[in-house]
Amino acid sequence: MTELSFAKSFLTTLDSRPTKVTADHVEDAKSYPAHSAYILPKMPRPLAKKVKLTPGAERSLSITLKSLRNPPLDVTLPAQALSTSILTLKETLSAQTSIPVAKIRLLFNKKPAPDSKVLKDLVGENDTKAEFSVMVIGGAAALKRTESEEVEPKVAHIGEGKEALKTEEFWTDLKGFLTQRLKDEAEGERVWGVFKKAVESKK
Repeated sequence: MTELSFAKSFLTTLDSRPTKVTADHVEDAKSYPAHSAYILPKMPRPLAKKVKLTPGAERSLSITLKSLRNPPLDVTLPAQALSTSILTLKETLSAQTSIPVAKIRLLFNKKPAPDSKVLKDLVGENDTKAEFSVMVIGGAAALKRTESEEVEPKVAHIGEGKEALKTEEFWTDLKGFLTQRLKDEAEGERVWGVFKKAVESKK
Protein backbone atom coordinates (compact mmCIF):
# COMPACT_ATOMS: atom_id res chain seq x y z
CA MET A 1 0.00 0.00 0.00
CA THR A 2 1.43 3.33 -1.03
CA GLU A 3 1.41 6.39 1.21
CA LEU A 4 -1.22 8.05 -0.95
CA SER A 5 -3.62 5.10 -0.81
CA PHE A 6 -3.06 4.80 2.94
CA ALA A 7 -3.91 8.48 3.44
CA LYS A 8 -7.09 8.14 1.37
CA SER A 9 -8.11 5.06 3.35
CA PHE A 10 -7.47 6.88 6.65
CA LEU A 11 -9.53 9.90 5.62
CA THR A 12 -12.37 7.64 4.51
CA THR A 13 -12.35 5.98 7.93
CA LEU A 14 -12.56 9.38 9.62
CA ASP A 15 -15.50 10.42 7.45
CA SER A 16 -17.44 7.36 8.58
CA ARG A 17 -17.17 8.44 12.23
CA PRO A 18 -19.73 10.76 13.92
CA THR A 19 -19.49 14.42 13.03
CA LYS A 20 -17.89 16.96 15.31
CA VAL A 21 -19.76 18.41 18.27
CA THR A 22 -22.02 21.20 17.09
CA ALA A 23 -21.75 24.73 18.38
CA ASP A 24 -25.09 24.49 20.18
CA HIS A 25 -24.24 21.19 21.91
CA VAL A 26 -25.32 21.07 25.56
CA GLU A 27 -24.37 18.45 28.14
CA ASP A 28 -25.89 18.06 31.59
CA ALA A 29 -23.26 18.85 34.24
CA LYS A 30 -24.98 16.40 36.61
CA SER A 31 -23.85 13.56 34.40
CA TYR A 32 -20.20 14.33 35.15
CA PRO A 33 -18.46 11.91 37.57
CA ALA A 34 -18.39 13.19 41.14
CA HIS A 35 -15.03 14.26 42.54
CA SER A 36 -13.79 16.45 45.36
CA ALA A 37 -12.81 20.03 44.73
CA TYR A 38 -9.12 20.71 44.25
CA ILE A 39 -7.80 23.52 46.43
CA LEU A 40 -4.55 25.18 45.46
CA PRO A 41 -1.92 25.24 48.23
CA LYS A 42 -1.16 28.54 49.92
CA MET A 43 1.83 30.46 48.68
CA PRO A 44 4.80 30.33 51.08
CA ARG A 45 5.09 34.09 50.84
CA PRO A 46 2.20 36.38 49.92
CA LEU A 47 2.68 38.65 46.99
CA ALA A 48 3.77 42.11 47.98
CA LYS A 49 1.26 44.81 47.22
CA LYS A 50 2.55 47.50 44.95
CA VAL A 51 2.74 50.79 46.76
CA LYS A 52 1.66 53.79 44.74
CA LEU A 53 4.17 56.58 45.14
CA THR A 54 3.54 60.21 44.51
CA PRO A 55 5.42 61.67 41.55
CA GLY A 56 9.03 62.33 42.50
CA ALA A 57 8.90 60.15 45.64
CA GLU A 58 11.35 57.28 46.11
CA ARG A 59 10.61 53.88 47.61
CA SER A 60 12.19 53.22 51.01
CA LEU A 61 13.16 50.04 52.84
CA SER A 62 13.14 48.91 56.45
CA ILE A 63 16.66 47.65 57.23
CA THR A 64 17.54 45.05 59.88
CA LEU A 65 21.15 44.38 60.86
CA LYS A 66 21.72 41.13 62.79
CA SER A 67 24.71 39.30 64.19
CA LEU A 68 24.35 36.04 66.10
CA ARG A 69 28.03 35.95 66.97
CA ASN A 70 30.01 37.93 69.49
CA PRO A 71 29.01 40.71 69.91
CA PRO A 72 25.32 39.86 69.32
CA LEU A 73 23.49 42.60 67.42
CA ASP A 74 19.89 43.19 66.35
CA VAL A 75 19.48 46.72 65.03
CA THR A 76 16.51 47.98 63.01
CA LEU A 77 17.11 51.17 61.08
CA PRO A 78 14.38 53.60 60.04
CA ALA A 79 13.21 53.66 56.43
CA GLN A 80 16.19 53.97 54.10
CA ALA A 81 16.11 55.22 50.52
CA LEU A 82 17.13 52.87 47.70
CA SER A 83 20.09 55.15 47.01
CA THR A 84 21.55 54.47 50.48
CA SER A 85 25.00 52.90 50.20
CA ILE A 86 26.33 49.97 52.21
CA LEU A 87 28.99 52.28 53.63
CA THR A 88 26.25 54.56 54.99
CA LEU A 89 24.61 51.59 56.74
CA LYS A 90 27.95 50.66 58.30
CA GLU A 91 28.49 54.21 59.50
CA THR A 92 25.00 54.30 61.04
CA LEU A 93 25.60 50.98 62.79
CA SER A 94 28.98 52.21 64.02
CA ALA A 95 27.38 55.32 65.53
CA GLN A 96 24.86 53.18 67.44
CA THR A 97 27.16 50.38 68.61
CA SER A 98 30.60 52.06 68.87
CA ILE A 99 32.11 49.47 66.53
CA PRO A 100 34.69 50.95 64.13
CA VAL A 101 33.47 51.07 60.53
CA ALA A 102 36.66 49.31 59.38
CA LYS A 103 35.77 46.31 61.56
CA ILE A 104 32.22 45.90 60.18
CA ARG A 105 31.33 43.60 57.28
CA LEU A 106 27.76 43.37 55.96
CA LEU A 107 26.47 40.26 54.18
CA PHE A 108 23.31 40.08 52.09
CA ASN A 109 21.98 36.58 51.28
CA LYS A 110 25.23 35.18 52.78
CA LYS A 111 27.35 37.16 50.29
CA PRO A 112 29.60 40.11 51.20
CA ALA A 113 28.09 43.48 50.24
CA PRO A 114 30.74 45.96 48.98
CA ASP A 115 30.72 49.50 50.37
CA SER A 116 30.17 50.93 46.88
CA LYS A 117 26.86 49.10 46.39
CA VAL A 118 23.51 50.78 47.10
CA LEU A 119 20.30 49.10 48.30
CA LYS A 120 18.78 49.28 44.82
CA ASP A 121 21.55 46.98 43.53
CA LEU A 122 20.71 44.24 46.04
CA VAL A 123 16.97 44.10 46.78
CA GLY A 124 14.08 43.08 44.55
CA GLU A 125 11.69 45.44 42.86
CA ASN A 126 8.80 44.73 45.27
CA ASP A 127 10.80 44.30 48.49
CA THR A 128 9.83 46.56 51.38
CA LYS A 129 12.46 45.37 53.85
CA ALA A 130 15.94 43.88 53.81
CA GLU A 131 17.99 41.97 56.38
CA PHE A 132 21.78 42.07 56.52
CA SER A 133 24.07 39.81 58.50
CA VAL A 134 26.81 41.59 60.41
CA MET A 135 30.33 40.27 60.80
CA VAL A 136 32.59 42.10 63.25
CA ILE A 137 36.29 41.55 62.61
CA GLY A 138 37.88 40.74 65.94
CA GLY A 139 34.57 40.14 67.71
CA ALA A 140 33.90 42.01 70.95
CA ALA A 141 37.55 43.13 71.08
CA ALA A 142 36.77 45.52 68.22
CA LEU A 143 34.45 47.66 70.34
CA LYS A 144 35.66 51.20 70.82
CA ARG A 145 36.60 52.39 74.25
CA THR A 146 34.28 54.93 75.81
CA GLU A 147 35.18 58.58 75.56
CA SER A 148 35.70 58.72 79.33
CA GLU A 149 38.70 56.41 79.04
CA GLU A 150 41.98 58.11 78.36
CA VAL A 151 44.07 56.23 75.89
CA GLU A 152 47.70 57.14 75.62
CA PRO A 153 48.83 57.30 72.00
CA LYS A 154 51.29 54.56 71.20
CA VAL A 155 54.15 55.45 68.92
CA ALA A 156 55.48 52.45 67.07
CA HIS A 157 59.23 52.23 66.64
CA ILE A 158 61.26 49.95 64.42
CA GLY A 159 61.86 46.66 66.17
CA GLU A 160 58.75 46.79 68.36
CA GLY A 161 56.65 44.66 65.96
CA LYS A 162 57.59 41.52 67.86
CA GLU A 163 55.84 42.86 70.94
CA ALA A 164 52.52 42.87 69.05
CA LEU A 165 52.87 39.12 68.51
CA LYS A 166 52.57 38.65 72.25
CA THR A 167 49.19 40.37 72.52
CA GLU A 168 45.89 38.50 72.38
CA GLU A 169 44.32 41.35 70.37
CA PHE A 170 46.75 40.78 67.48
CA TRP A 171 45.85 37.09 67.17
CA THR A 172 42.14 37.81 67.48
CA ASP A 173 42.33 40.37 64.66
CA LEU A 174 44.38 37.97 62.55
CA LYS A 175 41.83 35.20 62.96
CA GLY A 176 38.99 37.55 61.97
CA PHE A 177 40.93 38.80 58.94
CA LEU A 178 41.72 35.28 57.68
CA THR A 179 38.11 34.15 58.17
CA GLN A 180 36.83 37.14 56.20
CA ARG A 181 39.32 36.77 53.34
CA LEU A 182 38.99 32.99 53.00
CA LYS A 183 35.18 33.05 53.53
CA ASP A 184 35.57 29.78 55.44
CA GLU A 185 35.66 29.80 59.23
CA ALA A 186 37.23 26.34 59.57
CA GLU A 187 39.95 27.05 57.00
CA GLY A 188 40.61 30.49 58.49
CA GLU A 189 41.10 28.98 61.94
CA ARG A 190 43.41 26.31 60.51
CA VAL A 191 45.65 28.84 58.78
CA TRP A 192 45.57 31.01 61.91
CA GLY A 193 46.78 28.02 63.94
CA VAL A 194 49.65 27.43 61.51
CA PHE A 195 50.79 31.06 61.85
CA LYS A 196 50.56 31.02 65.64
CA LYS A 197 52.35 27.68 65.96
CA ALA A 198 55.18 28.89 63.70
CA VAL A 199 55.65 32.06 65.78
CA GLU A 200 55.57 30.23 69.09
CA SER A 201 58.12 27.67 67.87
CA LYS A 202 60.68 30.45 67.34
CA LYS A 203 60.43 31.74 70.89
